[in-house]
This record gives sequence, C-alpha cells and structure tokens, in this order.
Amino acid sequence: MTYDKNQSPTGWYVGSYLLRFIELTDLGNEDPEKRFISWENTSLIQASSFDEAYEKLVAVARENAQPYKGGPAGIDVQWVFEGVTELLPIYEPLSDGCEIMWANHRPKKLRNLRSRVKEKGELRQ
Repeated sequence: MTYDKNQSPTGWYVGSYLLRFIELTDLGNEDPEKRFISWENTSLIQASSFDEAYEKLVAVARENAQPYKGGPAGIDVQWVFEGVTELLPIYEPLSDGCEIMWANHRPKKLRNLRSRVKEKGELRQ
C-alpha cells in the first residue's frame, strides 16, 4: 500500500488563511510597504482529497472577505483574502485529544523553547 502524506485517511483537513483589513477608499491598499491589520483564521475542512480541501478552504475564506459598512460612521471596509497559509491532512479520527496539527522546529536552546510556552492565563483572549 502506498502512503500519500497529503491525503487524509479520515476525510478531514485543517487549514489556515490570511485576511488583511482595509478601508476601501484608502490610497495605498496595494502598497507592499504599508502596514495592515491581519487575521490568520484556521478551519476544519471535510473533503475527499487535498485539492477539494483547498478549494473548500478558499471558499470559506472568500465568504469572510465581503465588503461591509464598518463602525458608527458606516465606512466601506473589507477583509481581503490574501491566500492560504497552511493546509494539513488530519490523520487520526476526530475525538477528544486527537492530534490535528504538528510542526517540526529546528534545534533551539532550551531557554528559547521554554520562552514559547504560555501559562493558562496568558492563553485567554
């Protein structure tokens, strides 16, 4: 049996996409040096293949990138879909405690590894 690391045996994928906030009438919305507020959203996607998962994730992202009137002044604003940042198959059936994502990091000093860890109170939004 051939194993494809991009194919989920569970039919589930986890994907992230990047959105950038703009005021539609601002000049410089396409200036690569301008700073923008951005969100990276992560979603679970049920799909039969990597390609289908990608298309479904893009569709979800585009749903969140529609113009609207923002704030009390009703300014024309939009979250602009910049693209997909991550798409990974989920290899284990979804259940409490199942692993859905992992990342391989290059070797780092122990103090640097520990600096990435947060206390429970730091994790609250």
